[in-house]
Amino acid sequence: MTDNEYILQHRHDDVHQLALRPSPADIDIKWCLQQIEGWQLACRKLPRWAAVEGLWYPPHLAMEQCSGEESAAYKRRLAERLLHSKEHRHSMIDLTGGYGVDFSYLGQAFDEPVYVERQENLCNIARHNFPLLKLKHARIVCEETQVHSPFLQNGYDLIYVDPARRDNDGHKTIAVEDCTPDLSKLQEQLLAKSHCVMVKLSPMLDITQALRTLHHVGEVHVISVHGECKELLLVMSGETTGEPVFHCVNLGTADPPFSCRRSSIPAPACAGDPATYLYEPNASILKANVQDILAGGMAISKLHPMSNLFTSDTLHTDFPGRIFRIEAWSHPNKRESRKLLTGIQQANITIRNFPGSVAQLRRQLNLREGGNIYLFATTIADGSHALIRCRKIAREN
Repeated sequence: MTDNEYILQHRHDDVHQLALRPSPADIDIKWCLQQIEGWQLACRKLPRWAAVEGLWYPPHLAMEQCSGEESAAYKRRLAERLLHSKEHRHSMIDLTGGYGVDFSYLGQAFDEPVYVERQENLCNIARHNFPLLKLKHARIVCEETQVHSPFLQNGYDLIYVDPARRDNDGHKTIAVEDCTPDLSKLQEQLLAKSHCVMVKLSPMLDITQALRTLHHVGEVHVISVHGECKELLLVMSGETTGEPVFHCVNLGTADPPFSCRRSSIPAPACAGDPATYLYEPNASILKANVQDILAGGMAISKLHPMSNLFTSDTLHTDFPGRIFRIEAWSHPNKRESRKLLTGIQQANITIRNFPGSVAQLRRQLNLREGGNIYLFATTIADGSHALIRCRKIAREN
């Protein structure tokens, strides 16, 4: 039996169970298990890649850290907007190639894409995969990006970098200065060698701190996919001055994108009581900390300064987040909550600026999880606690 035959025969099997079974003596079982696990993860994260026969998959960490298809495609659209003329998309370089997902999408928009990666095994995988992904024109460089790297002596239309966020001991790092390469030292050289620099960062990063470290940031993209904040993307240019524009997107959903400068619109007023509709901003809006600007522009009110929930009597279907119709609300004392939940045995519970946990409140109210009733436990404008019973308003993607 060959490696490929074993992989195809077992690609739907549990990898951990396979590792415990006896394996044929003539196969590389470690490689085969890596390919099976990688393909299974790609089916969820990179379905178009998973459909390409013959691709090689990297070790688990590289698969875990690579972008999904939706965010990679977003980066390509962004590059085409930033460098809107085809003659401005001649060359690009990815300084931290990794598994090559972002590079594969970005590279197809450029005549001369260059992939740089310090790990030889990932470069070998790239050499095998890129022709299968219609990237035969890609140049692959196996080197570490440093201040005096020879490939940084050339000029590029776009430089893309996704710094490694683990130290030599494998521990996660967050600050820009602690990542590899250290962009606080490289940024001026990168800006001097390109029209624009695109930097992918962890969604755990403090955006304000990153903006203090990195200069000439013109755009901050906060990218969520199906409601989960996945990454930050900073766009730098030597020509940029002033306050950056924040772009918040929630890919794969009906949420419209939202763009603003943080100082653009006054914060909203607080509501007296919950009104007809309840609004919960999506993860990108909250990460960017622009929820008050969004609400101020829509003239919707905040339930409480610290609750990050909003309400209005007018329906705003273009709100980027979940929208609910409020059926009733009460204070959480036993008498009022019993009346509020009469006949209701299950609900989806969310806590915002409210003491205790979801599990504790679920036990207290004796409610099972699920159903089409949504219950928000929060604090309202007068400082009192409230339970708000709602139904979600569905929107088409």
